[in-house]
Amino acid sequence: MDITAALQAVEPILARVRAEGAHAIAEYSQQFDGVRPPSLRVPEQVLSQALQDLAPDLRAALTEAIERARRGHRAQLPQPATTEFGEGAQVHQRWIPVQRVGLYVPGGLAVYPSSVVMNVVPAQEAGVGALALASPPQRDNDGWPDPVILATCALLGVDEVYAVGGAQAVGMFAFGVRSDGGAPPEDRCEPVDVVTGPGNIYVAAAKRAVLGLVGIDSEAGTTEIAVLADDSADPVYVAADLISQAEHDPAAASVLITDSTELADQVAEQITAQVELAKHSDRIRQALSGPQSAVVLVRDEPHGIEVANAYAAEHLSIQTRDPDATAAAIHNAGAIFLGSHSPVSLGDYLAGSNHVLPTGGTARFASGLGVQAYLKSVQVVDYNAAGLAQVTGHLVTLAGAEDLPAHGTAAALRRPE
Repeated sequence: MDITAALQAVEPILARVRAEGAHAIAEYSQQFDGVRPPSLRVPEQVLSQALQDLAPDLRAALTEAIERARRGHRAQLPQPATTEFGEGAQVHQRWIPVQRVGLYVPGGLAVYPSSVVMNVVPAQEAGVGALALASPPQRDNDGWPDPVILATCALLGVDEVYAVGGAQAVGMFAFGVRSDGGAPPEDRCEPVDVVTGPGNIYVAAAKRAVLGLVGIDSEAGTTEIAVLADDSADPVYVAADLISQAEHDPAAASVLITDSTELADQVAEQITAQVELAKHSDRIRQALSGPQSAVVLVRDEPHGIEVANAYAAEHLSIQTRDPDATAAAIHNAGAIFLGSHSPVSLGDYLAGSNHVLPTGGTARFASGLGVQAYLKSVQVVDYNAAGLAQVTGHLVTLAGAEDLPAHGTAAALRRPE
């Protein structure tokens, strides 16, 4: 994911948002989204009305997704620990949530209430006190974000929601929109400590540009899937999985890695048949025919594993005879889906995992979104006089070796007489 060009595009946007606040954001909304929202912040009555209008079956599905996500993310919470180094010598490990986060939910070719769940739930489970969420304004919803997104916010108890999209939303979270800039109350936003959420390459570039001023999660750009399969895989399932992610975006990447030419041919036939019946067939064909999508023929399964690790897919579906054994050799993937009955779309909605995942090869070093994105590890050093006395001699020696004698003095002068 080369975001060099995207960085050049977003840097002027971020600079204007920092300097001009709400005025610049409104102009960018008109330019990129085709509408200016009545205010940056969505009124509470708009949120409550959206929840009231939510279809019962969709509310039930979202409620189930929220409950599963809560259970999955609650299990990620690290526990405090104390290490004893002797009498009166302890180090306590604490995990402290950040105070305020900005959560981004995309809304371009499709809208993603599921991304509201995936952003909000881990932040809430981590214990974050203040949550702000932004999603692009929609021309067919009076300039507010999609009503299902708003309803999902209300269902989760999030009432600070902004009709702002793209790089300008990232800038709003990082720099804030202050009252001293003349912004009315409904257009103000306090800066955050961490920005998370998926988006296009411009959102990813904006997040990289503000990293250091705020924390970010992984750079989650355009979606991608790799299916690692052998001749035991069902071509119907493989094709459906590749198509499901191609449905997101014409730039989505769908890659089949296999040592079976027969399977590759069968999948190609299935793709032709299934795409004909798909609602977004043009978008899917464009994604599947782009240079980012391919069938990669490998010598054998170890070679396929090598290719999968080099690619480091956002979603890796393993459809082999022994998917557990295959998965044990995978080092680089945003999320791994085992076997023929764990489709990637399950992870998008209801698996209990998170669908905000590293893309563009960043799964080599980055993790999917979880509670850890909103927590800080803090060590609390707790020594009494006896505990300090046990190591003062070593401390003085090490300080002398580094030519920092005042370090040694700070401990030595506390030595009991």
